[in-house]
Amino acid sequence: MKNARSKYRMEKNYGQSLRNWERIDTPETRCMKSNAWVEMGWGRLVFAHTFDSNQKIVEAMCSQGYDTRDIALYIIDPHVVMALAPDKLFLDPSHTFRMWSHDYRPSKNVSDLFSIRRLSTINEAEETNRIYSTCHMKGADPDFILDNRAEKKRTYLVAKTNSDNKIVGTVTGVDHVRAFDDPENGASLWSLAVDPQTDIPGIGISLVRHLLEHYFTKGRAFVDISVMHDNRNAIKLYEKLGFQRIPAFCIKRKNPINEHLFVPQSESNLNPYARIIVDEARKRGISTDILDEETALFNLTLGCKSITCRESLSEMTTAVAMTKCDNKRLTHDIVKKAGISLPRQCLHTNHEADLEFMQKVKRVVVKPVRGEQGEGISVDISEENELKKAIKEALKICSEVALEEYIEGDDLRIIVINQEVVAAAVRRPPAITGTGEHTIETLIQKYNRRRMAATHGESQIPMDSETLRCIKTKGYEYCDILPNGEVLVVRKTANLHTGGTIHDVTGRLSEHLRHVAVKAADALDIPVTGLDLIVKDVEGHEYVFIEANERPGLANHEPQPTAEKFIDFLFPETALSRDMTINKD
Repeated sequence: MKNARSKYRMEKNYGQSLRNWERIDTPETRCMKSNAWVEMGWGRLVFAHTFDSNQKIVEAMCSQGYDTRDIALYIIDPHVVMALAPDKLFLDPSHTFRMWSHDYRPSKNVSDLFSIRRLSTINEAEETNRIYSTCHMKGADPDFILDNRAEKKRTYLVAKTNSDNKIVGTVTGVDHVRAFDDPENGASLWSLAVDPQTDIPGIGISLVRHLLEHYFTKGRAFVDISVMHDNRNAIKLYEKLGFQRIPAFCIKRKNPINEHLFVPQSESNLNPYARIIVDEARKRGISTDILDEETALFNLTLGCKSITCRESLSEMTTAVAMTKCDNKRLTHDIVKKAGISLPRQCLHTNHEADLEFMQKVKRVVVKPVRGEQGEGISVDISEENELKKAIKEALKICSEVALEEYIEGDDLRIIVINQEVVAAAVRRPPAITGTGEHTIETLIQKYNRRRMAATHGESQIPMDSETLRCIKTKGYEYCDILPNGEVLVVRKTANLHTGGTIHDVTGRLSEHLRHVAVKAADALDIPVTGLDLIVKDVEGHEYVFIEANERPGLANHEPQPTAEKFIDFLFPETALSRDMTINKD
């Protein structure tokens, strides 16, 4: 009976919508504004059902929008509209969901870890854009957001942590009554984004609830949302709240921003680190040949010049340079001779010698001499039994193990390409924040879902012995409920692949640290590398060099132009072409 009632309701609502969209001459539709659209800063929302002809919809979408995310929604004849401009428009592969005010049930649970309020300052707008950039979404000019709030068509909300007032999420709403005198008395939700680096759960659903309650308090009958058909996490969230699918369609402009939605993506199985390079090469007319998806091996060809790459490792990096980076002991010796500051280090020989070194430096890092992605590394070891276990784990990865003095500070990754610093980021270990309701294991699972979605499956906290060791150090087990508001660092390594987060600091990096990075790259004679330093302050002088990566993940540093600089290095003849103006007609 419930399903039948829901189906009847949807058919009834859809029928009502059709009558309005066809602009039948009624008192309700006569008061509705014609040819209505709202500027959002990242593009326009074109309300197609307010247009009196399909041709005018096409004209509105094609008159501008080449470099923006213009969306025409509530298209009643998508096949006809697309047929009028098949070279410029495409049907957006998204679903539309609707929440009716009479179906909404407020939540009694309110988090005291963050609060939600209207966006009100330039700094908040800039932080919102930072989150959008991290989530690969297009932001809006901060001045536009603030200058246009008085129109009351748009509502900008942000989630701020109560501990340090940091912006960790945002959502935008559009009031249809203000926009076009909507006779159906509706609103819509857009641009929901949560900082993928946050360790606080429940931000997204709270932002949605807050916006819904804002509009329902104003008397709006419903709130619609458009979501990509394969965004399972978002769809699950909306259905959990009670949103229902409605048969509404969106059309977008064919442009470089939307290219991935209407051009076949033959390399869909490439990892993000290879894909970002392949995509940049294609933009410049460089031929790409995927040799092996699993190992991310591909060939780039321009004219008679051909270069094979494995992600950011190319034929331009010699086998000798790769060896210098691959072996951490060798890396340590080479950069030391170049005058680079280093922590004290020794090789594992026997337990007595290991213990003597640890007692000398107090706290150590145990790592395989060869290895990547943080495997086998144990950080901040100071107990004899922990040392034995750490050595045992490292030996599983490599027969040679190094013990290194543990230095407190920020884990800084600097990308150097062709003797130029192109990106810098502080990497932080994964941490979870207690709710007073969820176990540590559940919080890790929630954290992993967010990180996996944000990094295309590249980042998650492993439930292994090292994670358990870090948890036990604080007196907890996986099954324990973490107190509300308590932050628990569940691993000491800041590696992205083991759940670490990465925070861009390129614009703040001191000239001294830039010089150190280039000097280290020169000593290793490697053209493309990711250098790891421990620093007290990214704007200061103090540092110790940790290691070098011969195949750094360039995708981790967006929006810095790492892929662009990499292709500039491989094919310098194309460097100017990427800045040329594209014919927009």
